Amino acid sequence: MILISHRGNIDGRLENWENEPTYISLAISKGYIVEIDVWYKNRTFWLGHDKPDYGISQSTLDGWGENIWIHAKNLEAFKILSEQRYHVFYHTTEPVVITSYGYSWYYTGLDSSGGICVLPELHDFNVPTGSVGICSDYIEKFKK
Repeated sequence: MILISHRGNIDGRLENWENEPTYISLAISKGYIVEIDVWYKNRTFWLGHDKPDYGISQSTLDGWGENIWIHAKNLEAFKILSEQRYHVFYHTTEPVVITSYGYSWYYTGLDSSGGICVLPELHDFNVPTGSVGICSDYIEKFKK
């Protein structure tokens, strides 16, 4: 089972820390893959969910390597990151998208058999049988 920390959260949502570089590094140091939100604006990469909050270098993204799954928040970020070796996907309201590594990323509450179940905590922590991974703010709960 692939365990993915949602924006660096591992044991509950800490909205003020989400996508903050040190917070992401902490989740990675605990052995998790982290789904991060990346923007590209003014020739710079940025982390942040609703808007670009934290400027970040490409060398930092490189350093995190296979430990991050990137949710490109704008098409510019998706285009640049997908041309490189990053694990990236882009979506707005689609029920499912395919990541650049071929995983199905399912919108919350859908049958995610064969793919990644996103935020099961919004549906009583129900993870469909056959899911290959979980992305959660409470990912520590699924480690057992």
